[in-house]
Order: sequence, then structure tokens, then C-alpha cells
Amino acid sequence: MRSCEVLIVGGGPAGSTAAWQLRRAGADVLVLDRERFPRLKLCAGWITPEVAGDLEMDVASYPHRLLTFPRLRVHLGRLHIPVPCVQHSIRRFEFDAWLLERSGAPVVQHNVRHIRAEEGGYVIDDAFRCRYLIGAGGTRCPVYRELFRELNPRAGDLQIVTLEHEIPYDWTDADCHLWFFEQGLPGYSWYVPKERGWLNVGVGAIAERLKARGQDIRAHWAHLAATLDRALAPGAQYDPGGFSYYLRGKVDIVRRDNAFITGDAAGLASRDLGEGIGPAIRSGLRAARAILGHEPYHLEDVTGLSVGSIARSMLGRLAPAAVGSGWRARAATGGSAHGLRHGDQ
Repeated sequence: MRSCEVLIVGGGPAGSTAAWQLRRAGADVLVLDRERFPRLKLCAGWITPEVAGDLEMDVASYPHRLLTFPRLRVHLGRLHIPVPCVQHSIRRFEFDAWLLERSGAPVVQHNVRHIRAEEGGYVIDDAFRCRYLIGAGGTRCPVYRELFRELNPRAGDLQIVTLEHEIPYDWTDADCHLWFFEQGLPGYSWYVPKERGWLNVGVGAIAERLKARGQDIRAHWAHLAATLDRALAPGAQYDPGGFSYYLRGKVDIVRRDNAFITGDAAGLASRDLGEGIGPAIRSGLRAARAILGHEPYHLEDVTGLSVGSIARSMLGRLAPAAVGSGWRARAATGGSAHGLRHGDQ
């Protein structure tokens, strides 16, 4: 049986960030994930300057695709509103693997099935033993399932269902576009270009409201695809995939003895835009600091509204002091898939 001080289930942004913080302090950490990295991850891949700050990340030296948006294009019916702010897009295929490698933690590919408390710690599948356990395995995280599901039952009215696809595409419009409430959609659709010839498009909605209206998310996907074909992505071919997760609800218990839940395992995506990467990273940092004894573990202030982050970014654009903060913008080089740097795939 392999033993460690801290075992993290899930190598995505929450788990890798917790591992990075713990390893910097000298903790004995092991990460388990059922997938081998780099792995495909459906996600718009939108990160904020606050995420870059939490990760102490200089976006100018990030070694993979990162595109900086100087504005968002928001569509509300006939209204088309440019929102001046700074946001970034990444490919989760690259970003998650980079974060996990940067953490310096050893990683074992393993699909966790059973967890039991034993002698002040935890035993996982009779193969791993730890003192502290962090659940960072997303919506279906086994740590949530085994230790927290009855304490924090999922709220059905906060479940989001999505369809999206990330494709190589020679885009020409380098702005991020968001369409809200098109054709009665209880959610929004998006067009998110990625640096050097990749594009993510998708549609997300609150599942219960979609069902109550007798709507099918695939019909909304077809509407988005037709919209994109007319202007932003003519000729693009899609084969969308779906997944679901939960918006931030009432999460009463996020620590149980020496076990913690983070990110989508705790259901932390923002209530307005469903942003999950920022809350995942912040909760991973909080869990690590709690284990290191620096602060209690609480998440009441981790998830606000994503529009608040956008508003702070708008104000930051007006402040010259923001320049040189480590959030330097990388200029858009167009959609061409040529000119890949070493390490890109």
C-alpha cells in the first residue's frame, strides 16, 4: 500500500493548484486521476486576470496557446454591446497538463472507487493511504460521492447542461462573443477563439428550465451553428459533446475531518456565467493553506458573480499601474494554425 501525507483525487485546476501550493511548502503529495494527461477536456477555456494572479502566472511566458481579449462582444437580442475588459482563452488540453506538471507532484493514473476513514486518515481502494484527502475530481468526484453527498445534496435547479466542440479552425474574428437568452434559452451560447487556429463554441442552459419549457438543447445548438455559419465561422464542421455540472448553491460542509472538497466537486461555478476555473483554483489554494495550518477552510467568498470579475477588469484597463503586473497581454496572431511552438499539439 502506498502512503502519503496528502492525497488529491483529480488533477484538474483545483487539484493541481492544491498540489502546487503544498509541494512548495514541502508536503508529501500524491495526485490520482483516472485519465492520463494531457487529456481532452470540454470547456470554453476562459480565464480571468484574477486566475492568472492566483496562479502567479505570467501570461507572456505561458508556453502554450493563450489569446487575450481586449473586449467581450455581448449579444442580447438586437443589442450588440462591446464590453472593454481583459480576459484570456486557453486550451484545457494544454493548460491542465501544464498546471499539473508545474505542481511537481507525482501522479498515478487510477480510478478511485472506494474510500474509508481509518486511524485518523483515509484508505483508498486498499491501495493508497493518506492523512489528508482533497476531492478535486469534478462533478462526479468520488470524494464527494463517498464522504459529502449526504451532507451537501445537489440542487437540481442549479444543474447546467452543455453542448460544445473545440475544433481547429482558421478564425478571423479574435473577439469572444456571448449570446444570452437566444430563442428563450435559459442560459447563453459562446464563440471563444484560441490562439493559433483553435475555436471553442458551445451552448449551456439550466437543465430544469430547459425541460420545463419543452426545449431541447440540440435545437439551440443548431441555432448557434447556423448563426456562426453566417458570419463568424463559415464552413465549420462540428460534432458536439455534452456534459453537466452545478452552479454555486448552498454548500454547508466543505471539510469533514481531514477530507476537503474543491471546485466542481463542491459545485462552485459562478451563478451568472457558470465560470468554474477561477473558483476551482481558489478553492484548491484554500484547501492547501488549511492543511498547512495557515487558515481555516471556508468557501463562502470564493464564488461571486463573474460579472464582478469583468467589472474589475474594466476598471483595471483604466489603471496604468496594471501594466507589468504579470498579466501582460499576448497579441493576437490570427487564426492560422501555422507557427506552433515546441510542446504544442
